[in-house]
Amino acid sequence: MPTGIHHVTGITRRVQANVDFYAGFLGLRLVKRTGGFEDAEQLHLFYGDALGSPGSLVTFLVWEDGAPGRVGHGQVAEIALAVPPASIGDWLTRAMTARLPVEGPLRERGETVLRLKDPDGVIVKLVGADLPAAAPLPDPIAPTRLRGVTILTEQPAATRDFLTRFGYRPGAAEGAVQRMESDTDVVAIRDATGFFPGIPGTGILDHVAFRAPDADAVRRMRLALKDTDATSVHDRKYFLSLYVREPAGTLLEYATDAPGFTVDEAAEHLGETLFVPPHDAARAEDLRVILPQFALPGEERSPMRELHFIHRFHRPENPDGSTIVLLHGTGGNESDLMPLAHRIAPRATLLGVRGRSTEEGINRWFRRYDAVTYDQADIRAEAEAFAGFIDEAARAYGLDPAALTYLGYSNGANLLGAVMQLHPGLIGRAVLLRAVQVLEEPPALEPQALAGSRVLMLTGARDPFARMAPALERALQDGGAALEARAVEAGHELQPEDLTLAADWLGRG
Repeated sequence: MPTGIHHVTGITRRVQANVDFYAGFLGLRLVKRTGGFEDAEQLHLFYGDALGSPGSLVTFLVWEDGAPGRVGHGQVAEIALAVPPASIGDWLTRAMTARLPVEGPLRERGETVLRLKDPDGVIVKLVGADLPAAAPLPDPIAPTRLRGVTILTEQPAATRDFLTRFGYRPGAAEGAVQRMESDTDVVAIRDATGFFPGIPGTGILDHVAFRAPDADAVRRMRLALKDTDATSVHDRKYFLSLYVREPAGTLLEYATDAPGFTVDEAAEHLGETLFVPPHDAARAEDLRVILPQFALPGEERSPMRELHFIHRFHRPENPDGSTIVLLHGTGGNESDLMPLAHRIAPRATLLGVRGRSTEEGINRWFRRYDAVTYDQADIRAEAEAFAGFIDEAARAYGLDPAALTYLGYSNGANLLGAVMQLHPGLIGRAVLLRAVQVLEEPPALEPQALAGSRVLMLTGARDPFARMAPALERALQDGGAALEARAVEAGHELQPEDLTLAADWLGRG
């Protein structure tokens, strides 16, 4: 009967850096890329040996530019990967060549260890241990399997006893650490009494999963855990599993070895195709646009720059050279409008941008005092910052500012309308969905200040904010913009007619 760790799952905020570290530096194979089964708008990457064998897997949910978490008790604090014992010197050289800070070599419980941090700050130990891979990787010094994890707990005895359910037995204890052993790996339980609690977010390890021999074992475990917070049994396509928190709060999973990752990809093509969960098949095309893109080591890539606004590109397979800049509505993010824009212009490159103001934890483009009263100083400051962002993005990515099209919805459209008045000439073509005039004292534009601008405004006939749209229409027309204003049979929400009208308008040049 298999025992030990099935996989460990973390959360990353930079998908390309994560791929470069785990598939590039460490040399693991990316064996699967999917939309998350709990939230398909989260990319989920699986790394492991040549076949993604249970016991070799390190997986990551991608929260691109998400808030960082904090490692504390009730969490997995570090992972350990076994590498050939004679390779430690090679790994030290590799880390120094890559300019990665490294601690060691050290001797820990009879094994030679190097301690590194991945780009998110997750601690990764390379442990010299003679544990052959189930499916070896081409690199002779590549990690062979998971050697263990460390759990921080304020209830070490309760955590220890709970892990015996998954086939672990007490091993050596040293200081604040109690080792729990399976046939192939170790869970180190560290007494973290008095330490601060962990906080979910990027840069933390979300859970560790243990191996179940089959589906019946998972169902039996579910019955045995009936007095805990154990979930029902989930079908994750590549395995069946359940989740439960041990007494001190660390999230654990119990997962079957089968059917494995070759259920929907041939072994020689593992990790090449982006899959979406079966229950999200109806929106598969939208998800493929929303989920962040990346390049594997050796593939052509477009580097991302650190600019003043969080942003993301979606590059279609056959780009036509056009770029649409997307500004989300209240509570949205940089990828929200990508499916709509992709339907409007399938071959356009999409540049989604995230507003920097927040309100009760949700993203906005500028602050407001109530639904129709806006912080005028913040509007002007963010309009100027956005104009600066466009200038720096054009230089960083080789974009032609005059050739950009802008598409904004609600709060994002409102900012675009303000930018056009405060910085005339910056925006040459814009689609404004449910936009209103937010400037209380708009500047008096020269009659031809916006002569080079084309604007499509689509207002919902039943939109409660529609009464504020004509003021923006007049301001843009008075500035000389070529404005087409249409009412659609809708409220503030978007409708299919928005897509049709926008595509037709863009198609007319």
